[in-house]
Amino acid sequence: MSLRTPDTVKKLQTTLHAQAKKSPSWRGYTLYDKVYRLDVLWTAYQQCRRNGGAPGVDQQTFDDIEAYGATQWLGELAQALREKTYRPAAVRRVHIPKPGQPGRTRPLGIPTLTDRVVMTAVVLVLDPIFEVDLQPEQYAYRPQRSALDAVRHVHSLLNTGYTEVVDADLSGYFDSIPHPELMKSVACRISDKAMLRLIKMWLEAPVEECDSQGRIQRTTHNRDRQHGCPQGAPISPLLSNLYMRRFVLGWKVLGHEQGLQARIVNYADDLVICCRGSAETALTALRDMMAKLKLIVNDEKTHICRIPQESFDFLGYTYGRCYTSKGRVYIGTRPAERKITHVCRTIHELTTLRWSWMEPTAQVRRLNEVLRGWGNYFYLGAASKAYRRVMQHTRKRLRQWLCKKHRVRSQRYTRYSDAWMHHELGLVNLEKQRRNFSCANA
Repeated sequence: MSLRTPDTVKKLQTTLHAQAKKSPSWRGYTLYDKVYRLDVLWTAYQQCRRNGGAPGVDQQTFDDIEAYGATQWLGELAQALREKTYRPAAVRRVHIPKPGQPGRTRPLGIPTLTDRVVMTAVVLVLDPIFEVDLQPEQYAYRPQRSALDAVRHVHSLLNTGYTEVVDADLSGYFDSIPHPELMKSVACRISDKAMLRLIKMWLEAPVEECDSQGRIQRTTHNRDRQHGCPQGAPISPLLSNLYMRRFVLGWKVLGHEQGLQARIVNYADDLVICCRGSAETALTALRDMMAKLKLIVNDEKTHICRIPQESFDFLGYTYGRCYTSKGRVYIGTRPAERKITHVCRTIHELTTLRWSWMEPTAQVRRLNEVLRGWGNYFYLGAASKAYRRVMQHTRKRLRQWLCKKHRVRSQRYTRYSDAWMHHELGLVNLEKQRRNFSCANA
């Protein structure tokens, strides 16, 4: 579903952005009333509805809101905000598996739909202001920027002499962000007390989760420890970027970028520092700065990598020595092994016997969604071998699925050939649609 931002909301965002850009010391002192404007709330509601997601602790769904009447629901929410009677509900915490890391999970906070709509409305108002201050090295959750831009940036640095890399890992970044320091960062641009109070309430909201015996427990760890920003809430990307800005900007102000010839590339809580022969000193500076920011560096996963002798992974890509078809060596990128394994595992799960009731064309549509999504991200660098492996696995699994579904025991390849699956069933062929461009030319 495409979503067009109303002109009135665009005008508001443009005005706020221009004010912030005009003066680095400008602070917004009348912003809260913009949050409960009906055009802003309606835009926020549409964005949340497009993103979907599970219900919060109140189990309210978008269907429930539509049945009640979205216009009336938003009107009541606007009144609650206007009268300052709005209070956030508890955040429902779930644990989702980490891709490519069996047995490991990531905590995810799911606010109620009411809280998500209000948070999104706040982001619509605040994002144009803080976008002015975010550093060029920060690529996450920003307009006209993406993870692939960060991948290209790292590749460019490696090929211009920054071949010593500090591959940094922060332990529980979102859960470690200290509230007082974060609120100071927010207050540098926002002086509206009602807006600051709103953000503070979200940071201190209680958390509900099921224990190992299925009992629901409510905790107030974030409020008690004054740490943590729920990963999964619409406001979290903005706040996490804002706090990471302290590190990125501090790195420059302290002279590390020029003095150590060490360049940062950051995407959310993923971070690398590309250096020219000063990686050990840069790593020491990283640890010192993170300690002052009250963030935890994972020493087990943080290490120095020297290219091209070694390789490292960042944002799903492996960086290091690559070879052309003629055997020439170059520094390049390729899809990381764990990402190839992960998509193959997904294809495997989609083609088990439990899905034998599906029609072949419907099954192929599901597989195509996975293949297109994976291929649209992993097309930079040396992707040909990865494409070949993924397609070989997909064709093999689809052929096995078709044979089990139709109880075919002989002449399997003749009946379900590669060409037949592509031409008759419409299976996507990444090898034919290959976009194996180098990062420099992408």
